[in-house]
Amino acid sequence: MNKLPEFSLKKFYWKDYLNIILGTFMYALGVTQFIVPHKFVMGGLTGAAVLLNYAFNFPVSLSVLVMNTLLLIISFRILGTEFLVKTVVGVGALTFFIGMFEWFNWTPIMMDEPIMAGLIGAIIGGAGVGLVMSVNGSSGGTDIIVLVINKYRNITPGRTMLFVDLIIISASFLIFRSVETIVYGIIIIAVMSTSVDWILNGIRQSVQFFIFSSRYEEIATQINLQLHRGCTVLNATGWYSKNEQKVLLVMAKRNESTSIFRLVKSIDGNAFVSQASVIGVYGKGFDKIK
Repeated sequence: MNKLPEFSLKKFYWKDYLNIILGTFMYALGVTQFIVPHKFVMGGLTGAAVLLNYAFNFPVSLSVLVMNTLLLIISFRILGTEFLVKTVVGVGALTFFIGMFEWFNWTPIMMDEPIMAGLIGAIIGGAGVGLVMSVNGSSGGTDIIVLVINKYRNITPGRTMLFVDLIIISASFLIFRSVETIVYGIIIIAVMSTSVDWILNGIRQSVQFFIFSSRYEEIATQINLQLHRGCTVLNATGWYSKNEQKVLLVMAKRNESTSIFRLVKSIDGNAFVSQASVIGVYGKGFDKIK
């Protein structure tokens, strides 16, 4: 009986770190191949490292690694050991991928379309950060600041990242003495922060089901056993027929919707089912109440 939970935890563990590796790869790709070649500024610790690269030609990967050391200590004290391990993996993976792209020194992409390249890089990079944050991981830098604030205040990560990054973007004026550069930087971080929230909301989005069926007991039991989701049985009255009936209320993740429909259809093809998206579900099996 004890082996099943261990298997599930191990599977979830590896899924987390695969997401972190994929997310940091996407972030490094967007930064090194789309943003840096066009001399755009961006937020975050990586943005600060990019500014150092513009000003003093320091390798971005080395600057990221050095500046993250102090923040790793902070993350351990505030966000715990599990977050520290994931952050170490995230920082190591990001440093590796940025260094890899710098070493390959490939021909920059879309040099004739700098604005489009910057926007594409922001979308790819933001999506990568969103993947990392979706498993409570971090690529280091201002991600740590964002998650610390988000832990104590109900503010979306993308919005918090936008505020922090605006400060870093403004500092680029000391190097370029150009308001236009700051404007482009603001556009990039706005797109990136929107991508972060889009990924997080898409992954965490939940759905609510109302299931009307005379075979509600069998459906509820199979949802418990096969999908490991709870069901609530509600007493209802059909106003047209005046008949008493039972209604199942089920809360689930969006990616479980197809499985629920298939299960209901296999038991009762005449069941009446409604599905609605919900903004947030908090509690066991979903997001934690903050």
